[in-house]
Amino acid sequence: MTSAACSRMFQLQTDPLTGKSEWLVIEGEDDQLQTTPKSLLATTSYLDMLNDSLRNAAYRLAIDNTVTTPSHVLDIGAGTGLLSMMAARAMGLSDSNGISTSKGMVTACESYLPMVKLMREVLRANAMEGKIRLINKRSDELEVGVDIPSRADILVSEILDSELLGEGLIPTLQHAHDKLLVENPQTVPYRATTYGQLVECTYLREMHDLVHGEAEASDGIHLLPSGMPNLLAVKKQQFAMHCNAIKDEIKLLSEPFKVFEFDFWRRPDSFREADLHIKAKSDGTVHAIISWWLLQLDSEGTTFYSTGPNWIPYPSDVKELKTSFVSSGDWCDHWKQCVWFIPSSGLLVLKDKEVWLHAAHTETSISYDFKTSCNEKEDADLFLHTPDGQLFLSPERIALYGDSCWRELMLNAIKNAIHQKVDPLCLIADDSIFLAVSVAHLSKTSQVMPLFPGLGNKGMQYLQKASIANSYTMDRIEFLRRKELLSGLQGSPHRKIDLFIAEPFYYGNDNVLPWQNLRFWKERTLLDPVLSKDALIMPCRGLLKACAMYLPDLWKSRCCLKEIEGFDNSVVNTTLGACGGLPLTEDSPFLPYFIWQCGETKILSKTTTILEFDFSKPMSPCSGKTKVQFRESGMCHGFVLWIDYVMDKENNTVLSTGPDKRHWKQGVKLLNEPVEVGHKDLSSTEIEASFDPLNGELILRNAFLRHQR
Repeated sequence: MTSAACSRMFQLQTDPLTGKSEWLVIEGEDDQLQTTPKSLLATTSYLDMLNDSLRNAAYRLAIDNTVTTPSHVLDIGAGTGLLSMMAARAMGLSDSNGISTSKGMVTACESYLPMVKLMREVLRANAMEGKIRLINKRSDELEVGVDIPSRADILVSEILDSELLGEGLIPTLQHAHDKLLVENPQTVPYRATTYGQLVECTYLREMHDLVHGEAEASDGIHLLPSGMPNLLAVKKQQFAMHCNAIKDEIKLLSEPFKVFEFDFWRRPDSFREADLHIKAKSDGTVHAIISWWLLQLDSEGTTFYSTGPNWIPYPSDVKELKTSFVSSGDWCDHWKQCVWFIPSSGLLVLKDKEVWLHAAHTETSISYDFKTSCNEKEDADLFLHTPDGQLFLSPERIALYGDSCWRELMLNAIKNAIHQKVDPLCLIADDSIFLAVSVAHLSKTSQVMPLFPGLGNKGMQYLQKASIANSYTMDRIEFLRRKELLSGLQGSPHRKIDLFIAEPFYYGNDNVLPWQNLRFWKERTLLDPVLSKDALIMPCRGLLKACAMYLPDLWKSRCCLKEIEGFDNSVVNTTLGACGGLPLTEDSPFLPYFIWQCGETKILSKTTTILEFDFSKPMSPCSGKTKVQFRESGMCHGFVLWIDYVMDKENNTVLSTGPDKRHWKQGVKLLNEPVEVGHKDLSSTEIEASFDPLNGELILRNAFLRHQR
């Protein structure tokens, strides 16, 4: 038993409908009375990673090639223990009585207590519990002579994200080489190489170039005032994205180029720079750099794994080995490509001309900067200057705010609302700066009260910067928290909220299910005492929509685990939120995804409305039942759900957030087993949904209806 065996862990859990956070207590790893709550791990990438058979095979091959003699193997970030078990087996630590048949040892280090508890179960299921020493600590907390008896000869690890460095690879390796490993250790992986490619793509431009979007919209709303093109921006960082999904929209402007190499077998530097001269392969405008990495897992160079997009062949300097070179041809969600956006509207390049790309990495990230002359660098630095009141938004949010169709729809709804009120008091119930600016601009007599639950004072600083360009003064803007708002307005019987509006959008709340954005409905309920009798609520209704879909890649990545490279992993299925092969008593979780990035997809049914949310009334339980008619034949892997927002009653303006829209994530409910649909025996299914306002959870049931012969 380790010193942490009887410890407790506190996990922060947030109620999506209230925004309130509470600390959930997770008992020590050896406490058999408490299991890990499903919600903690069901939305993580562990299951998807364990379902990546190509990744599993690559690690098994490399470990078998590396762990050939009795050694001390250290597994950092052990997760469910798969790599530790591979190393133990490779050394012959497989005696069924728990007695080592080798002088070697495996130490598994895992800091996340829920995963430690799960790994204990996996080890027990594979009769490996006595063969692997599991320590519930961060690797930089381990001490030789205290936690481990000696320095390790071999390091196995998989602390890699889509960018490579984001999970702390460099500081972890630095500490391991300084304190935990022998001199010149063996490692799996052996080396990682990052690559990049210059691309032109209108959609990628839209995800960071709001200046261009606003110019095209030309609707009088200026989210970016003149001279402040960076007031709303995406962060200077790489963003993980499934670039295969936009392959047909991408123009490749260069050949792939190597950026950095990281050797796991030696201590890495915290910071490096590289100047790259990239030759353009055609004329165009560089909107982004798409990047990926290639793992060499063993020192001999026989086993590789790539996260490159599917248009990238294996590198010319890597020998093709059909049994051990793993490309990213199979869709997986735990590792994607990365996108680095080029500032402004991009960089013009000419065929066969070189551009100078400066790359740098810190301990946790890689960045890029084009430099074609000293003057241009100064201009770039000017553009990238951070103004007061600057807000960083997600690329999808920037693309939405530059979408002329979305802006027109929202502005028409706002105009319709404010024309019905005289000197309205308008509450912006979410973090929408677009709504706050638009109402203040369009209604010269309105008083605007943004709640800004996520933005807070940063949102008010932004509104100050945008005020002159949008013809409003800050004396018409009042920022109050809900408690202050309630106490202030309840004490003033002649001052009530006339307009209660939301997009809805919550800052930093990008990975939630569609109905978890109904927080504004909860706010509307709590603020009911200070709403005027004829207050307009926008949106006024929400329609929960659904369709049946063919989702083979997503289903495969989330299906139940059985045996992985000879090890039973079935004990993790329920905790990790698996879908395929579940017992009838178990139910797979809803998961948020951009459906357009989920590999191969196909809509099999008509879109149907399951239930309606009436936002004009206080929040209450909702339920509905409907039949889904199949319009295509094929394998149904699950249902995709989203909310269409009815913005106003009069014009019935509807904002859809469905799977054909790229700006929003949808909710996915995968089936326990795929069902062949669309033939005359099975032409429809019945689905029933209920929404619980106490916890914001949606329950979905379905029954496939077969025609009687």
